[in-house]
Amino acid sequence: MRVRKLTATNDYSFGQSQNNFLVNSPAAVAQIIETNLGLFSGEWYLDQTLGMPWLQGVIGKYSQATADLTVQTFIRNIPFVTDIETYESIDTQSNRNYSATTTVDTQFGVTNPITVTNQQEL
Repeated sequence: MRVRKLTATNDYSFGQSQNNFLVNSPAAVAQIIETNLGLFSGEWYLDQTLGMPWLQGVIGKYSQATADLTVQTFIRNIPFVTDIETYESIDTQSNRNYSATTTVDTQFGVTNPITVTNQQEL
């Protein structure tokens, strides 16, 4: 597996030849997880089945247990993910915010901590 690295501002990195890519590494899977979580379900016009179901199972009327299950299921269905090592979440229903920190076991090793958060103000 090979993915182009993102810069600190989430743009593609260029100009460093093969150093612009993450190849068969936990960091590559972590980047895939982060970018997939940043896409709301139905947001991409070319394939509305893609994206994280933030509004359908996390933000708003859902309990923290339901939200955790929704996010963890989504992460487990991402390619190369084998299991979730750690998962801690905070659900602030008063302002409809949800955030979590997780480490994920992949086919290439364990990722560094990944921050999971709803990406838009609702």
